[in-house]
Amino acid sequence: MDEPLFWLGHLYSCIQSEGAEELLFGADYDAAGDFQRQIWERAEWPAFTVPLAADHRLHVVYRTVADDTGTDYLLHHPDWGQAEVLARDDGHFMGPGLSWPELVAAADNMLPGGSTTDPHSRLLLLLPAFGDDAVPDDAVGRLAGALHARTSVEDPESLASALLEDQGAPGPACWTVAGHGFSVNDGEYSFRNPANLFALSADRLAQVATALAP
Repeated sequence: MDEPLFWLGHLYSCIQSEGAEELLFGADYDAAGDFQRQIWERAEWPAFTVPLAADHRLHVVYRTVADDTGTDYLLHHPDWGQAEVLARDDGHFMGPGLSWPELVAAADNMLPGGSTTDPHSRLLLLLPAFGDDAVPDDAVGRLAGALHARTSVEDPESLASALLEDQGAPGPACWTVAGHGFSVNDGEYSFRNPANLFALSADRLAQVATALAP
């Protein structure tokens, strides 16, 4: 995570326009591609962890399987029988899995025991799992600060605006609580949309929302 080129490849799926692609890569397009290719060719699966309250963990796992590469965003607790997939960043993308308040809360909690306590790194690490059509006015500045701290992009503020506008392949979603008692969204590809046939069950949706609550 100390390598600026890593973040360019990690955030690539968050952009949906040529203009945003230029802002992200600039003159580093080839170097970022080479760095990302080396990650996907590794035998082991690179994984990063962000701790949450009450021993919950968010895991970002690079699935380096030939013909099935992708990045999985998982939520786990030692008492659970399995990790819950919040989002999947690959050719069969799924998400969003995090609202903006959940993303920022995970980035800022400063809890030890993960891959880093740096809020900038955590924000960028989890960003591809995020989708929210109600980001606050200060979101651009917050994301721009992370981009400035962890990457070498020339115009962090413009890139932050583009990333928050595009919000990856699943796109933004509307998050609500009313009627469910816990946070859910209306994303067409989201495991956290109760209307989807592939959604998590109600009890698991409640568990996830409780673990991620800001």
